[in-house]
Amino acid sequence: MEPIKQFELSKEYLESLRLGIEEEKIDFIQESLDGVNVADIAAILDELSMQESIYVLRLLDKQLSADILIELDEVSLGKVLKELETPEIASWIELMDSDDGADILSFFQEKEREEIISEIQDRVKLEQILELLRYEEDTAGGIMAKEFIRANKNWNVIQTINEIRRQAENVEKIFSIYVVNNKQQLLGRVSLKKIILASSDTRIEDIFDEEVISVPVHMDQEEVAAVMRKYDLESVPVVNAKNKLVGRITVDDILDVVQEEADEDIQAMTGVSADIEESDSVFTISKARLPWLLIGVLGGLMGAKIIGLFEDGLSKYLALASFIPLVAATGGNVGIQASSLIVQSLASKSAFDDTPFQRFVKGLFVAVLNGLVLAAFVFLVVVFVYGFEPIFGVTIGFALFCVVLLASFMGTVTPLVLNRFGINPAIASGPFITTTNDLLGLAVYFGIAMLLLKL
Repeated sequence: MEPIKQFELSKEYLESLRLGIEEEKIDFIQESLDGVNVADIAAILDELSMQESIYVLRLLDKQLSADILIELDEVSLGKVLKELETPEIASWIELMDSDDGADILSFFQEKEREEIISEIQDRVKLEQILELLRYEEDTAGGIMAKEFIRANKNWNVIQTINEIRRQAENVEKIFSIYVVNNKQQLLGRVSLKKIILASSDTRIEDIFDEEVISVPVHMDQEEVAAVMRKYDLESVPVVNAKNKLVGRITVDDILDVVQEEADEDIQAMTGVSADIEESDSVFTISKARLPWLLIGVLGGLMGAKIIGLFEDGLSKYLALASFIPLVAATGGNVGIQASSLIVQSLASKSAFDDTPFQRFVKGLFVAVLNGLVLAAFVFLVVVFVYGFEPIFGVTIGFALFCVVLLASFMGTVTPLVLNRFGINPAIASGPFITTTNDLLGLAVYFGIAMLLLKL
C-alpha cells in the first residue's frame, strides 16, 4: 500500500493543473494526484470550475472518485451532481457507504432520485439506502450507516472471524463487533482483542460485554453527538423501538454533525438567514444577509425616533448626546455576553444544569456587580476628568447601571424563551439582542436623564 502524500495546495500547482486540464494532459493529472489524500483532492476540486472538477473525477479511479465526492463541500457537491449523468451517479453511489449514498440521493428531487435508483445494480446496497431515506436527515437514523459487523451470541470465535472476513470489504472501519440474538436484538459488544485472544471454540456469549451504549433511531443528531462526546465513543450502535440493531454511527459522521451545527449557530448569531458560502453569487449572499440588516436599519430608525422625542431635553443639555454611543455599546456588549453564555450552556446540557430561574438569578447578580463597577467608573471619569457637575455624573452612571441590568435580563431570558419554543437560541446572540438593547437602552437613558436632570 502506497503512503499518502503530504500535499500542500499552491497557486502554482493549481495553475499547472488547470493548464493540464485545458490541454487534456491525462497522465500529468493522474500522476500528480496519485497517492494524494481524498480530502486534499476535494480541496483542489473546490478551487476548480464545475466542468474542470467533473473532468478530473472522470479520469480517476472510480472508487477514488466516489470517496472524493463525499469529501466535497455541500455547495460544490450540489453543483457537480447536477451536471453528472444518471448512470454515472448510480455507479459511484454503489461504491459508497450506505449513509453517504443516501446523502447523495437527498440532493435530488423525487423524479431524478427514482431515475438514479433504477440504475443502481447492487440490490443490497440499494435496500440499505432506501431504508435510510425513510428517516429524517437530522436524526440518528438519518446519519447512521448500514455497514457494520454483528455476531450471534451462539457463534464461536471461528464463525465470528469468518463473518468479519466476509464483511471486511464492505466495512471500512471496524471498532467493535456487535452481539445480537436470533431476533437481531442488540445484546452487547465484543472487542477484537477478546476475539483474537480467545480459543477457536469459545462461544461469543461467554466473552461479550453486556454494557453497551446505544441510541434510538429517532434521536436528534445533536443528542447523538452529545452521547458520543460524553462517553468518548468511536462508534455507537443504533436500535429501533424493539431494540433491533439497525445501524451504527461512527465518529467521522458525528464530526460532520458538530461542524454543521456550529456553522448554523454562527450564521444565526451573525444574522445570516440561510446556509451560504463565500463562493455563492452576490444575489444569494445579499438575500441571506438582508433580513437582519433591514431589522437593524429599522431599529436604528426607531432609535432616531426615540432620540427625537427627547429633543427638547437634548437642547438644554447637549452633553447628553455625547454619551449615547457609550450607553448603546455597553448595552449591546452586555447583552451579547449574557446571551452567548446561555446559548453555550444550552448546547452542552447536563443533568446538573441550573434551572432557568437559577440561571436568571445568577445572571442578575453578575449584572448588578458589573453595573455597579461600570457606573462608579463612569461617574468618576465624567465628574473628575471631564469636569461635569456631580448630578450629571450620577445621571450617566445610574443610567448605565440600569442599561446593564436591562441588557443582561434580555440576554439571559431571550435565548431561554426561544429554546423553550424550539427556536434556535443562537439568534439571540446577534442582531436581535443588539437592536433590542439599543432601543430599550436609549429609552431608559433618556428617561432617567429627564427624571434626574429635570429636563
